[in-house]
Amino acid sequence: REKKRSKYNSLYADCEKITSALLKSRTGEFDLESILFLKLRGLGIHDLGCIGECMNLERLDLSGNNITNIAPLSPLRLLFVLNLSANRISNLEPLRSCESLQNLNVAGNIISCVENLHSLASLRKLENIRLKDNTYNYSNPICRNSLYRNTVLEMFPNIKVLDGERVVGRGSDLYQLCKDIDDTIKAGVYKNGQLVEHSDSKPWVEESFWEIKRSNNAIVEEAYKQFNDVIHECRLLNNRASHVISQTERSMSLKKQPKQYAI
Repeated sequence: REKKRSKYNSLYADCEKITSALLKSRTGEFDLESILFLKLRGLGIHDLGCIGECMNLERLDLSGNNITNIAPLSPLRLLFVLNLSANRISNLEPLRSCESLQNLNVAGNIISCVENLHSLASLRKLENIRLKDNTYNYSNPICRNSLYRNTVLEMFPNIKVLDGERVVGRGSDLYQLCKDIDDTIKAGVYKNGQLVEHSDSKPWVEESFWEIKRSNNAIVEEAYKQFNDVIHECRLLNNRASHVISQTERSMSLKKQPKQYAI
């Protein structure tokens, strides 16, 4: 038992580098080419080691590590979801050969200029890029440029989602529809120019409606995390919107008050 425990501890003490033993123990797969989904989040990894031997890897999460060199990822031609957020990456050149890549998250790194993104221009299937994430306060130096967003959209004309915000397709149409509905509802709560309070209003669904049960399945677990991230971001946006609306209503009420003159 002591030998087994010692072997286990030594295996995970060396998480700074990805080894075949680490990959096999995390996935239960004996053959590295059989691994399709891999999550190695927050393990202190700085050396990607033999990750390139997982030739059939489709989804990879390496967020929250100390990675600077991503050259070992270049053989992963079937990879379509890659999370490299919260690392120390400045060069994305090795991803040029990941021709199947659709979803890339590099928020919270040290990508400093637009030139660092040119290597991704050849990835025709890439449609979702995240360079900053307000939910976790992740960003990159490039995001400080006032022209950053327009430049990225011009560089990647096929992009559908940038930094979690849908820029084309049904999502943007849905956003506009929701905005129109909100405007209509807001207009309906005014009567004779006065704001009508509705103290008996109730939520559309129960508080636990959006909660889902956890699962041991790695893919479902990742979907659960992404879903909760979206819900959290929506709540933040809702709080900001409520604050802006209350300020606007207060300003409008002050403007409607009759001016008083001293006699």
